[in-house]
Amino acid sequence: MININSVTLVGRITKDIELRKTSSNTSVCNFTVAIDRRFQSQQGNGQSADFINCIAWRQSADFLASYAGKGTVVGVEGRIQTRSYDGQNGKVYVTEVVADNVQIISNRNQAGTSANNGYSSNSYASNNTYGNANQTFTPSADPGYESMDDEFSNTPSYDISSDDLPFY
Repeated sequence: MININSVTLVGRITKDIELRKTSSNTSVCNFTVAIDRRFQSQQGNGQSADFINCIAWRQSADFLASYAGKGTVVGVEGRIQTRSYDGQNGKVYVTEVVADNVQIISNRNQAGTSANNGYSSNSYASNNTYGNANQTFTPSADPGYESMDDEFSNTPSYDISSDDLPFY
C-alpha cells in the first residue's frame, strides 16, 4: 500500500515571521499562508481565501525570518501533520503543514528587482542554499537570465532543448 502525504501551497504570509529557538537551539517559526479560492462561496459569507497554518524548522525557519514578512508570496512544499495538547479548555487539536521547502516568489514590499527573488531554503539540506544575510541576489548576474519586457521580467529564462528532457 502506498501512502502519500505531500502538500504544495502558494500564497501570502499573513503576518511578520517570529523566529524562536528550542532548548536545543533549533530554529522554528509558525506562519500562516493565505490562499485565494478559485470560486466564491454560494452562501455569500464573504470569505474568499483559506488560511493554512504552517511550521518551518532549521534553515527554512532562519530563511523565512531573514527574508520574508507580511505580504510575501511564498511557495511551500511539505506534509500535513496533526498533533494535540492539553489547553485551558481541554484537549486542543492542531492540523498544520510542516514545511520541508520554502521559496519566496515575490515580496509585496519591494518593487522591480527584488533582493529576495531566487532564494530558497530546504530544511533537509546540509548547507544553506540561500547564503547569508550580507549576500544579495541580482537576476542580471544569473547566466540564464534574459531581460524581457513583460510582467515576468524578474524571472530567469532557461533554454532547454527536447534532448535535455527525461521524456519525449
